Amino acid sequence: MKSRFFYIIFFVILSIQNILAQENEELKVVTEEVPVKKKKEKKSKIRPYEPLAPARAAFYSAVLPGLGQAYTKKYWKIPIVYAALGTGIYLYVQNNNNYNRLRDAYKRRLAGFTDDEFYAPISSNGAPRISNDQLISLQDRYRREQELSLLVTVGIYLLNIVDANVTAHLLQYNVSEDLSFKPKINFNQFDTTPSYGVSLNYSF
Repeated sequence: MKSRFFYIIFFVILSIQNILAQENEELKVVTEEVPVKKKKEKKSKIRPYEPLAPARAAFYSAVLPGLGQAYTKKYWKIPIVYAALGTGIYLYVQNNNNYNRLRDAYKRRLAGFTDDEFYAPISSNGAPRISNDQLISLQDRYRREQELSLLVTVGIYLLNIVDANVTAHLLQYNVSEDLSFKPKINFNQFDTTPSYGVSLNYSF
């Protein structure tokens, strides 16, 4: 009787052990099949820091205007640079041509000729259409405008270099999504009036 009871207990313990072993194996299989979700690492879109990038961009713009903007990938600025430079050069050439025409006419009048383009048609009192004094005044005017257009052109050229340098500097800044700037409204606990403010959050 005792041996039969012993066999029954032994059989029950062995069965429980087999059931527990099967459950452990099934649990292991389930845990292996379920993929562990890992946080996706944020791919950094920020360029690596290059200390010589601003100087390189400024050098490119000095050699060829607009090349520094192409180096910093600000392609939309290139037509603006060339339009501004082209306008300055055009105004310089126009003022220079007008100044030379007036100067040549004045020199011919001093030599005794009256066949310049500013002499005829003669007015009713026999005076030329543009007098000598007016020629001198117009020469001074166009010379000033010529110098001004030259200064503007040189200024645009230097501004093109400065723009490329500053843009390359700004591209070096690390602008992260961890830095956030959000408006926030807090309610006063005593009279429930809203309090407006700004919070600056930085997550490490």
